[in-house]
Amino acid sequence: MKNLIPTLLERRSVKYSTIPLLFLIVLSGCQSSDQEPTPAPAPAPTAAESTPKIGFSALTLTNPFFKIIADKMVESGREAGYEVIVVSGDQDVNRQTAQIEDFIVQGVAAIVLNPCDSRAVGTAIQKANAAGIPVFTNDIKFDGDEGSVVCHIATDNYQGGRLAGEAMVRLIGESGGKVAVIDYPDVESCQLRVKGFREVIDEHNEQPGAAQISVATVLNGRGARDAGHAAARDAIQAHPDLAAIFAINDPSALGARVALEDAGKEDQVPIIGFDGALEGKRAIRDGLIVCDPIQFPDRMGSMTIDMITRYFDGDDVPEEILIESALYYKEDAERDPELASDSQ
Repeated sequence: MKNLIPTLLERRSVKYSTIPLLFLIVLSGCQSSDQEPTPAPAPAPTAAESTPKIGFSALTLTNPFFKIIADKMVESGREAGYEVIVVSGDQDVNRQTAQIEDFIVQGVAAIVLNPCDSRAVGTAIQKANAAGIPVFTNDIKFDGDEGSVVCHIATDNYQGGRLAGEAMVRLIGESGGKVAVIDYPDVESCQLRVKGFREVIDEHNEQPGAAQISVATVLNGRGARDAGHAAARDAIQAHPDLAAIFAINDPSALGARVALEDAGKEDQVPIIGFDGALEGKRAIRDGLIVCDPIQFPDRMGSMTIDMITRYFDGDDVPEEILIESALYYKEDAERDPELASDSQ
């Protein structure tokens, strides 16, 4: 095909060179002096140019929960006429800041974040604001004042934390005992989970004659399996009489489970997790975790795209949308269609 291009150009050059000069003069003279020349039509935009982009920086894509959010955003975005670009912040606010700056350079229509640090990401959000790019968050809320977010879509993490507290009271409320909390304090959603959890425990302890449940230690498991394992190992060593563990998500809960198995205490120290991702549901079905307040990440992803669409349509968009969680036990897993054909 490349060899044909010079030939066509040469033919076109020859063709125009043979037109008599007088004809060209006459042709130009036929145009009315008071008539503007008709401009050439602008080239039609390509598909890539006509599709607005949304940049999504997830907290981490190694956690299935955030992968579900991302996948649902891509699917819902495509249906709404957007291309969703997904990157992983890998729990590193500096990396996420660089990703936001790259989105700005790309000229995306909107940016969506799971903030890797609920406060420190503010400077990058402020840069997006200055570039005229609206910012949305889901699951993890921006908790700073340097920038502004149009809308936050998340689980009602405080309500979910209270559900976890209620489950813990049912679990060890009659006997009482020490509880370890595997936290992720850098993240606002986890702060709310622990807040709700502790409030219910405190309310239980205030009841006349109640067996006391004490939060013996709160350790940072960073929402990850390895760090959750290390945190639980430290808690077991410091408190050999530990009665139970509350972990702020499934990966840290499963890491805690391995630590208990290593110590030979898996039958003595029950675990309550949080999330309800597929691996968490399997763990509940198999008796590795007692229960979870479960989230609905697919709903979170589709609703994020819906809020972005409403924003660009000029409709009112609420500052925050909270989706209630629900407790999920072994009996729920046994009738869960998602696990019905699961051979694992």
